[in-house]
Amino acid sequence: MADDPHFEVGDEVEVTSPIHNMRGTTFQAKIVAKSRTKSKFKVEYNRVKARIDRKISGGHKGGNAALREEVDAALLRPPPPRENDYRFKLGDVVDAFFCGGWWEGVVVSDVLVDNTLGVYFRFAKEKFEFEPEELRLHREWVEGSWVPPLQQGDVLDAKEPKIQMKEELMEGTTVEVCTDEDGFQGAWFAANIVKVMEKDKFFIRYKTIKTDDNKELLTEEVDAEHIRPRPPKVVAAESFSLTEEVDAFYNDGWWEGVIRKVLPGRRYKVYFKGTDDELMFQHSDLRPRQDWMDRTWVMASQALKH
Repeated sequence: MADDPHFEVGDEVEVTSPIHNMRGTTFQAKIVAKSRTKSKFKVEYNRVKARIDRKISGGHKGGNAALREEVDAALLRPPPPRENDYRFKLGDVVDAFFCGGWWEGVVVSDVLVDNTLGVYFRFAKEKFEFEPEELRLHREWVEGSWVPPLQQGDVLDAKEPKIQMKEELMEGTTVEVCTDEDGFQGAWFAANIVKVMEKDKFFIRYKTIKTDDNKELLTEEVDAEHIRPRPPKVVAAESFSLTEEVDAFYNDGWWEGVIRKVLPGRRYKVYFKGTDDELMFQHSDLRPRQDWMDRTWVMASQALKH
């Protein structure tokens, strides 16, 4: 497979996730180098970025770089072709684009009033709505050919799917805010934007955090690096996996953590790097980690790693 002439440095490809609970998910990337190992390539993801450790970046904020990693050639495939003005119907197996990747699902409802379709994800046992341009028919790359094949005359030049949030950061918008204060690293708290200030600054009012006298909700000014829209609901498996990155709801906020141990009854021990704590949570108190980058939501970087 590594010697396959279809895969050369500079090619646009899709990388299939090897993670069990992300089965059927692919991410857009470009081949940037051949690996010393013949069965691997080094790729750079188009829509997914990795945070550079603050120690490497001198302790400064904002160290984001395009994520590169070596992947098995068996996980690579060309970008699939697209139909021209295809009308999706009940039962179509499709890929839906969100959180930086294409997720396999099944159309379970006709076009609704707002021009969206219901797509059911078997592994999550849940339905979400998508606009037609966010969908494509699902195809498998088998021995150098697409299954099912594209019908002649139906090919459509690949277009960028919608990836930006419809919600802008404006007055009244519900957001999440983080802080650099000791003991609160990796925590996000719900707030509303009261006023948009100059130079990427916002005046916000927290929804749960109160002033020192406990008489009213705390308001303060924050910069763009410490604010993001409220994350959308995402497709998640019925259970989380060991080492999976999650957010845990604790002390009125969502704290970034990692599953350290999976327990019976859909309970988990979660480790928090920011505070070096390990606490137990029910499944309902956790959500998959998402990162807000380049005005779009992507799943946490570790979900792409082997």
